[in-house]
Amino acid sequence: MSVQNTDDLNLIKRFKNGDASAFGEIVNKYQDKIYNLCRYMLGNVADAEDAAQDVFLKAYQALPKFQPDASLYTWLYRIATNTCIDYKRKPIWESLFGSSEEGEKLIHDIASDAPSPEKLYQAKQIDQALQAGLAKLSPKLRAIIILKEIEELSYEEIAATLDISVGTVKSRIARAREDLKKSMKYFREQNSDSSV
Repeated sequence: MSVQNTDDLNLIKRFKNGDASAFGEIVNKYQDKIYNLCRYMLGNVADAEDAAQDVFLKAYQALPKFQPDASLYTWLYRIATNTCIDYKRKPIWESLFGSSEEGEKLIHDIASDAPSPEKLYQAKQIDQALQAGLAKLSPKLRAIIILKEIEELSYEEIAATLDISVGTVKSRIARAREDLKKSMKYFREQNSDSSV
């Protein structure tokens, strides 16, 4: 049984029949979700942008052979997850530099605007705790918790995306949640001690 979205099937058919604009529609439909997945998995804006581009490049190259056994959405998430795991394997210093018209430059993430300094500080603390916790998880646990908690995929969609059983999904989610809870609790304790 196919879980394909009818719109996605039409886009795939148009693309396979030579309509390149159909792929542009696929990118427009899924680019934010793929970027967000990459951002949470990699924790770095520049790497997330690069990874998201790589995901769509890989999808473009593989789409002519795509068989709709799973949804297009699930297929793209599988490509994104695997791409992010590959990015996590590259040396850390490669993530610190980006290219510009002037050549290589040091990059950094800029905090978003917040209505008040207190809310900005709170959001930054929560984000730091979450990023620290996610960074400590193995790539498999990180991928699974992001797909469940941030991208809000069902157990079945995660199982299809990662090509594992639903039981494995549930056990990895439980383990990831427990590890994240411990990491965030430790982070809070460390920061409350240092602010006194």
